[in-house]
Amino acid sequence: MMTDVTKPTIKELRTRSKFSRAVATIISYIFHPALMPTMMTLALYKLAAVGFAGVPLAQLGKWVAIVVQMTLLYPVFIVFLLKGIGFVRSIHLEDAKERIIPLLLTMIFYFWAYLVFKNIDAPFLLKVLMLGNFWGIIVLFMVSIFYKISMHSMAAGGMLGLVVVLMVISPVNMAIPLFVALIIAGLMGTARLILNAHKSNEIWLGYILGILVMIAAYFYLV
Repeated sequence: MMTDVTKPTIKELRTRSKFSRAVATIISYIFHPALMPTMMTLALYKLAAVGFAGVPLAQLGKWVAIVVQMTLLYPVFIVFLLKGIGFVRSIHLEDAKERIIPLLLTMIFYFWAYLVFKNIDAPFLLKVLMLGNFWGIIVLFMVSIFYKISMHSMAAGGMLGLVVVLMVISPVNMAIPLFVALIIAGLMGTARLILNAHKSNEIWLGYILGILVMIAAYFYLV
């Protein structure tokens, strides 16, 4: 029996494309690399409760404030400043070469954040996160000199790497956090592909490097 299949019109295809790009844009902003260190810090407080046992909320608030200041506010300010003086064409840093100076300056802030948590009585996993973030920026900086890589997928890889570390050392089953992390990482990579911001190999390279850097930070500090 023949079935009557109605093909979508060009207008419908364009509407779907606009909708998918709008969703991809929202996902890209919600899980922006600049926000990931803060989000992962808050996630650690929930997932690694033993390490944060006895930490007053006021102290946690101070730690989160440091993370926000060093990994979000300062780097974003630098990007807008460079855009304002015409050093970069877009705050999205679409060109790999335009990322070099912002990443170099961001590296300083990430290093400072790691030093702060290294020299205080902070939970071990928080130190791993800060060192992994710092090493991740170094790797991203070095790769960007020669090749464009997805900062979103590298941040997602760092998140996955941290969950892998949690699976190794946590007495609690981390199957659900791993599943959630995989979904988020997949959404981030898919969003960048829909927006034509990266090719698939740039996405996968970001995942791989992000995971390896975070795991390497754990083995360095353990």
